[in-house]
Amino acid sequence: MGAFWSRGYHGTALPDLLRATKLSRGSLYAAFGGKHALFLRALDRYIADALARTDVELGPRHGPVEGLRKFLAGYVDRTSGADGRRGCLLVATAMELAGHDAEVEARIRGFFKAMEAKAAGAFARAKAAGELAAGVEPTSAARILVCFVEGLRVTGKTGPTRAAAQATADALLDRFIR
Repeated sequence: MGAFWSRGYHGTALPDLLRATKLSRGSLYAAFGGKHALFLRALDRYIADALARTDVELGPRHGPVEGLRKFLAGYVDRTSGADGRRGCLLVATAMELAGHDAEVEARIRGFFKAMEAKAAGAFARAKAAGELAAGVEPTSAARILVCFVEGLRVTGKTGPTRAAAQATADALLDRFIR
């Protein structure tokens, strides 16, 4: 995953993968079936990790607004400093491959839908608790939130301060809650 994350799919050559996996060419092909299959497994792992993290941040042990704040704070952390400059494997992959690779595009689309559903659930719980501002629709708010956090991943590559990213995240969430 690290090799693809650092260099992109097309920029990652077989020798890079052999070094990263510590496998011989034959073993790599026997284990994974080739570069594309290995890439899909790495992307699946990245997506699973991101969705598991989202489940913790938006999970039931937090109130819905607190969960949304934790979710945004996590993205602020991941988009600040060296982590922010590294960028997001998913965003980089979407830009490089989504229009050209149906398997990759389906995975990315599925990730965004899952993120929207999880965020919509948190917004719906906030609405039921009377914590959502009047006129805010959970599904639309979730779509906006997902676009926002993925945008943070992009702008994080340019090194904005953590404070600026957090202030922007707070300003967005404040538009949705009472």
